[in-house]
Amino acid sequence: MTASLDDSKAEDVVAINLAGRSALADHMVIASGRSHRHVSAVADHLLRDLKEGGFGQAKVEGIENGDWVLIDTGDIIVHIFRPEVRSFYNIEKMWSVAEGSESKLH
Repeated sequence: MTASLDDSKAEDVVAINLAGRSALADHMVIASGRSHRHVSAVADHLLRDLKEGGFGQAKVEGIENGDWVLIDTGDIIVHIFRPEVRSFYNIEKMWSVAEGSESKLH
């Protein structure tokens, strides 16, 4: 999954381990795109790679407007933001309360 984000030139990719902390998912990945178009392109590329990898049933929201795309594979939730939107919602801070639960991937 992170290889797909790297291939799409996603920026500031962060993975957060949610195992035992949330019933939503085991992991969360947060990344940024430079513009509306880039966010949508990163999400589209990731969805194609997920489908090829056997995760074709991922739920997707927000791909049309490109501010914030949420992709839910069941075990992993991926958020792809424009930088301003990511900064506003600051999801990393909300989910990274426990020390050591966040790891920078770039």
